[in-house]
Amino acid sequence: MASPRLGDVAPDFTADTTEGPISFHDWKDGSWAVLFSHPADFTPVCTTELGRVAALEEEWSRRNVKVLAVSVDPTDRHDEWKGDIEEVGGASVAYPIIGDEDRTVSELYGMIHPGEGDTSSVRSVFVVDPANKVRLSLTYPKSVGRNFDEIVRAVDALQLTDSGPFSTPADWREGQRVIVAPTLSTADARERFGADAVEEVRPYLRYTTAPA
Repeated sequence: MASPRLGDVAPDFTADTTEGPISFHDWKDGSWAVLFSHPADFTPVCTTELGRVAALEEEWSRRNVKVLAVSVDPTDRHDEWKGDIEEVGGASVAYPIIGDEDRTVSELYGMIHPGEGDTSSVRSVFVVDPANKVRLSLTYPKSVGRNFDEIVRAVDALQLTDSGPFSTPADWREGQRVIVAPTLSTADARERFGADAVEEVRPYLRYTTAPA
């Protein structure tokens, strides 16, 4: 099955996890969610990734984000592996890990790529907003670990651009200037944000201070 696309309602599902059974939409109710798959337990890249996600717990919480991992291994194997993840990552794994043995979730989200060698999931990421819409998706091969700082950055950008007529430039980070959306004229932008707060680099490229 094809992966959900941007703007689609994220498919709902029920699943067994290391924190007990969950229903995805109910579990994330009112929150953003980062759903990410990994190929297999007790593997090197995956251990570093899940450890990094655990270490970012305060960052997820500050942004009203819940994180949820999934692989085709069973939950009891996830539980056995958690000690290694916590030792490597230096933080407690406080988020649920889905045991997707029947591949229901992996198939629903298009996480199984036969060209990648077997029937385990690749490194997919889906950012889902409080309205259950898919807002971002990323897919990495099994050999390449993800940059979760970038995923946090992308959540910041999504939440900011939801707050007003803004876009974010290349390599933008929280606190930096933002781009005035093309839907707003320069004159209207200066009236709205202040004449001194808007810099017109080109008629179509205007910067302003990010809202607090």
